[in-house]
Amino acid sequence: MFKTDLFQEIQPQLPPGYKEASDKELIARAHQRKKQLGKDLFIPGHHYQRDDVIQFADVTGDSLQLAQVSANNQHSSFIVFCGVHFMAETADILTNDGQSVLLPDLRAGCSMADMADKKQTERAWEKLTAYYGDTIIPLTYVNSSADIKAFVGSHGGATVTSSNAKEVLKWAFAQKKRILFLPDQHLGRNTAYELGIPLENMVVWNPLLDVLEDEIPKDQVRMILWKGHCSVHENFRIEHVNQSRENEPDRKILVHPECSWEVTQAADLAGSTRFIIEQVSQAPAGTKWAIGTEMNLVKRLKKLYPEQSVESLNPEMCPCLTMNRIDLPHFVWTLDEIYNGKLPNVISVDKEISTAAKLAINRMMDV
Repeated sequence: MFKTDLFQEIQPQLPPGYKEASDKELIARAHQRKKQLGKDLFIPGHHYQRDDVIQFADVTGDSLQLAQVSANNQHSSFIVFCGVHFMAETADILTNDGQSVLLPDLRAGCSMADMADKKQTERAWEKLTAYYGDTIIPLTYVNSSADIKAFVGSHGGATVTSSNAKEVLKWAFAQKKRILFLPDQHLGRNTAYELGIPLENMVVWNPLLDVLEDEIPKDQVRMILWKGHCSVHENFRIEHVNQSRENEPDRKILVHPECSWEVTQAADLAGSTRFIIEQVSQAPAGTKWAIGTEMNLVKRLKKLYPEQSVESLNPEMCPCLTMNRIDLPHFVWTLDEIYNGKLPNVISVDKEISTAAKLAINRMMDV
């Protein structure tokens, strides 16, 4: 077992040598450190990561999948999570006390997760339960902070992924009449609509103003949607769908359910990242795709399946800026620090928060 005795909470400024080094030098160093650290090191990489970093991942996948695989990998002491902050938090929640989860760059956050914080959620819950009574169960997308997962867990709710959202919503509606869905309104709206809940039975909660934005009779409300969204998927709009249909009517439109209701309704197919990958990987040669999801993944699919025509639904899209914070210099610096007996950027969730958050995750897994 590789040992370390120095815990470092604050990330120092990246030494200039890393930024000045060529990609070739950094790639060679990363391979060297991986070999030296051996089984003590485990590198999960999210599908949206840059190609120059994802090449070093021991496993690739969605956020919850990566956290679960990390937890099952009991022999690795150091988990260098190539993703964003909330994903590393989930990995820390699920892994054991002898494992350290490190995020190469603490600036790798998620704008969607940041749209719901603990104080906002507590205020909303107080007002909503005062108005609707004990008729609400909270659910949160896994793309949320540990604080929000803990809030949901302590109030009888569960987490959801884009893959299992439909099943978890069915479970939630069997518990209570109404669902408070955090923090992505689009996934909540799209999933509820797919289950047969009309848009007329959904309202939006504005956490900045602490008000419901829609005037719907109280007894008709089934879904209370938190006013949050993914800044990447928000950039796929109905005009992009219309333009694609006009230019190439034979190009299939495949989008993630974090896109707006209008876009998902107009698309040929909508589903999770795993669903998107499966659709492209299993399609016949010559199939044309316009895909509405993060650009790093779209480019990777284009490279992996050259026999098909893969393009972004929005031709002006760029990769997720916060996901792209995990670059080669920060990644190699993290491996070097571990090798030198230091632990930079350890993501450590408070035990009380972790316990409550795990309740929400376990309820989802039970469903």
